[in-house]
Amino acid sequence: MIETVQKRESYFDNAKFILIFLVVFGHFLQTFIAEYASVRVLYIYIYTFHMPAFILISGFFAKSFSKPGYLKKMMKKLILPYAFFQLIYSVFYYFLLNKDNLSIKFLDPEWSLWFLLSLFFWNLMLLIFAKLKPWKSVTLALFIGLVAGYFDAIGGYLSLSRTLVFFPFFLVGFFLTKEHFYFLKTHFVTIISGIFIVLLLVFIALNPNLNDKWFLGSKPYGNFVEVKSLGLFIRFLIYFISFCSIAAFFSFVPRKRLFFTNWGKNTLYVYLLHGFFIKFFREGSQLDFQYTPSTFLMLFVATFALTALLSSRLVKTVVQPVIELRTSMLHDVFSRLTKRESY
Repeated sequence: MIETVQKRESYFDNAKFILIFLVVFGHFLQTFIAEYASVRVLYIYIYTFHMPAFILISGFFAKSFSKPGYLKKMMKKLILPYAFFQLIYSVFYYFLLNKDNLSIKFLDPEWSLWFLLSLFFWNLMLLIFAKLKPWKSVTLALFIGLVAGYFDAIGGYLSLSRTLVFFPFFLVGFFLTKEHFYFLKTHFVTIISGIFIVLLLVFIALNPNLNDKWFLGSKPYGNFVEVKSLGLFIRFLIYFISFCSIAAFFSFVPRKRLFFTNWGKNTLYVYLLHGFFIKFFREGSQLDFQYTPSTFLMLFVATFALTALLSSRLVKTVVQPVIELRTSMLHDVFSRLTKRESY
């Protein structure tokens, strides 16, 4: 969601918009997964790759991490917005959920804010891992991600679990080149990807006891299984599934410029702001309806509308001072208004 590469390509902006759409759509679907098997299958499939793919793209655009001032820039882009939205979300939940006490814990990320904290840590970790050969670096990151599940103390605090578990995706993205992505667009890979997606959907459908929380990377093995060595095996399988799902996803991302391509530049805005709508949807009276095929269509349209709105120039203009700590969009608006008044 944070880019530092100057030249943009439609392929990556298309991927980012589709992924942020799936993030929002998945959060809407989560309301119904306990009661509807078909929704659960789609939900788990989305979670096999949507955040890992986002993280991988973030790693791809972190190649200039060693430049002077880069980490300072990342702190400004990530930590300050994290602190602000942590405060805002805490107050929002206090009123929405009618909590007895207002609790603000800056070291325990609210809901989706973990990504900002983890993204900052991943950039820091590059200072060490980027010095190693790619295969050694990724192998070490996978080892750490697998071992982290053994420690009950590694959980949501400081987003430690997700930072360690998802770091291999970030690191792989860092080592990838454009040519690797374009290889995934070959006809052969696309066919294999389509077959893999079908098989994965069948696998999920045939395993109703598959715990979707495995794909969140936020809990130690002890929360899921009694034998922790089994947890390591399952997480290894999750890694395999997720990397294959990511490859399959990118093989179908269009390279040409589309009507939503520009919206892919503003995915961080969608990520930070959509939670207010999702939480209100889950906790409010909007839940007093049954899930039907028409409900699915309604959620799909609502997701697209919300994603498009939060990606829009209007929203970016209003919220940019908070998220990017810049006012360039507002200055542009005022400049145009001033020019009109001068005529």
